[in-house]
Amino acid sequence: MNAKQQSVPDVNVTMAERAVSVFTGSALVLYGLRNRGMAAAGAAALGSGLLARGVTGHCQVYNALGINTASEEERSPAKRAIRVEKTLTVNAPAEKLYRFWRDIEKLPRFMHHIRSVQRLDDRRSHWIANGPAGVDVEWDAEIITDVENEHIAWQSTEQADVYNAGSVHFHPAPRGRGTEVKVVMRYTPPAGALGAAFAKLFQENPEQQIEDDLRRFKSLIEAGEVPTTTGQPTGTSSLLGRFDTSDLIEASH
Repeated sequence: MNAKQQSVPDVNVTMAERAVSVFTGSALVLYGLRNRGMAAAGAAALGSGLLARGVTGHCQVYNALGINTASEEERSPAKRAIRVEKTLTVNAPAEKLYRFWRDIEKLPRFMHHIRSVQRLDDRRSHWIANGPAGVDVEWDAEIITDVENEHIAWQSTEQADVYNAGSVHFHPAPRGRGTEVKVVMRYTPPAGALGAAFAKLFQENPEQQIEDDLRRFKSLIEAGEVPTTTGQPTGTSSLLGRFDTSDLIEASH
């Protein structure tokens, strides 16, 4: 998907309907992948449609019939976004940490669920993350605040698949023990708040992901490498980068 060429469809499905669509769609896609024949292919196709319905919150059938079951709050990405904040001390000067983070294409080295980040220009970048049932999620992000050695703030563009915005802040740690790195994240997960509950059931807790990402970042900076779990490759993706500009403004004061 080219996010710059497509617009985000209006949300016209309730949170509960989206949750059911994601759950049912995932099951059908998995069934289709594990079996052969026309029935399995049909199940996979139907599941993909339901996944798209759940992730985007947009139903083409509803749109054709002029139906919209979503509330005003559900139609507003900012209002239904989830906020996560994590802080970790890294034994390195803020200048070094800032430079590493500002080189945005390096981020997948420690972000466990981000497949790639492509620099488009000095402020814009294109992100690809692993989505539900193996479906990639893509978005363009733009840096909106950049204070050298102090903090970086960015948000997704209007054409992004998912609403996300956030910031990273670098503050001297007490007694000269390195730098406190604070990440503030605000994002809208598939199927809204219910989607976050499903994510926790499948061990995709966003708070834990952010914490793990920061620990990998700490290890990469202090030890020069990211620890891996036996039998698993070094991570290449995350929820970092999905944030809300209101938090960024508050944190900068």
